[in-house]
Amino acid sequence: MEKKPRKEISAGFIVYRRTVEGPKFLILYHGHNYWNFPKGKIESEEKSLRAAFRETKEETGLGEGDLRMNQNFKAYQKYFFRHAGQPVFKIVIFYLAETRTPFVKVSSEHQGYAWFLYPEAMRILHRYRANQKILKQAYDTILRSAERRGHVR
Repeated sequence: MEKKPRKEISAGFIVYRRTVEGPKFLILYHGHNYWNFPKGKIESEEKSLRAAFRETKEETGLGEGDLRMNQNFKAYQKYFFRHAGQPVFKIVIFYLAETRTPFVKVSSEHQGYAWFLYPEAMRILHRYRANQKILKQAYDTILRSAERRGHVR
């Protein structure tokens, strides 16, 4: 009989900055053609938003003062995977934040980072449809916010 899946909850930010070409999204490179957004496990008694800020600071050097959070965005990923042969049910909570800081200091767990326009970001994330879905939701939120302010980009 297989064990009941262990539950793991993570949180992170979809970070973007405005450019004349349109919003560019920060995606971290882990190596082996694996790109992802800044995120990490929620520690005991920690709230998801606090964890998202902490993990983003640890992984990118961008702190709360560097990020302007979009209050209209909160998205969830849910999936199963195996770790050391054991089933894991993973939930990831994503928030959306804008930064004006183009320079990032990645942690040792990453090999690099890049800022991508939406079409490029979708291409980079092609192996991970769940991440593409989250990115599309974030992009649509940014466009709606820009339309409300009377800006297209």
